[in-house]
Amino acid sequence: MKQTIDTHEAFAYTGGRPFVAGQPCVAFIHGGGLDHSVWILQSRYFAHHGYNVLAFDLPGHGQSGGDPLPSIEEMAGWCARFLDAAGVASAAVVGHSMGSLVALEFGARHPERAWMVALIGISTPMPVTDRLLDAARADEHAAFDMVNIWGHDMSAQIGGNQAPGMWMTGGALRLLERSGPGVLFNDLDACNRYAHGPESAARVRCPTHLLIGDRDIMASPMNARELRAALPSPRVTVLPRCGHMLMAERPGEVLDALVGSVSESAAAIAAPPSAA
Repeated sequence: MKQTIDTHEAFAYTGGRPFVAGQPCVAFIHGGGLDHSVWILQSRYFAHHGYNVLAFDLPGHGQSGGDPLPSIEEMAGWCARFLDAAGVASAAVVGHSMGSLVALEFGARHPERAWMVALIGISTPMPVTDRLLDAARADEHAAFDMVNIWGHDMSAQIGGNQAPGMWMTGGALRLLERSGPGVLFNDLDACNRYAHGPESAARVRCPTHLLIGDRDIMASPMNARELRAALPSPRVTVLPRCGHMLMAERPGEVLDALVGSVSESAAAIAAPPSAA
């Protein structure tokens, strides 16, 4: 699907299926330097099982034009404008890494538009080392290498891909290499500067689900503790032997977890209120 947002053409993948009136919508938000393709498994599943899907390419990423947006807050606002253009009143919002911060901010700023929020690989704060920021600012290839190495658990770097024949770290590196100049720095800097996660979490009103890799060194599980305390009764799934790239490292487990929480939330909003 293509829409014009802020005078630029914007793209969202619909899972290979057209929109169907009356179906609930699931929106997916990618992480830094990436695009909608990280959600292929999850987006196609939901699109073929009774949901409308929008897997965004944020501005300056993938097939979306314009410059990358410099803050998490602006990205959340852009997602709301895309939903407006697509005629979507509310959605389950699923985000990974930088996208998880965007999903969190969306749920806080637009509580009436998020009927469920899933936060994958999240921490607040989400600090970025100076060495990585400097390399990304200079558009050095070393920045891609650092994200790729630190983003995957060691077990993912010696094989073990759940999708036979796929090279997990090689594919991730190529996707980062496709990003435009300055895009990765913009995204890392936005994550590094985002400083009010718990305050935003306290404003979220819908069901929430945190998916965390127990070996994530880019978004430390320890940094999610305050966030968990601020959210309203979050569901938490911790994936063992998993780093930051959860959808690649544990695609089946991530999909199963999302199917459970999204379907439960969709059923809850569709059910008629009980009699007093």
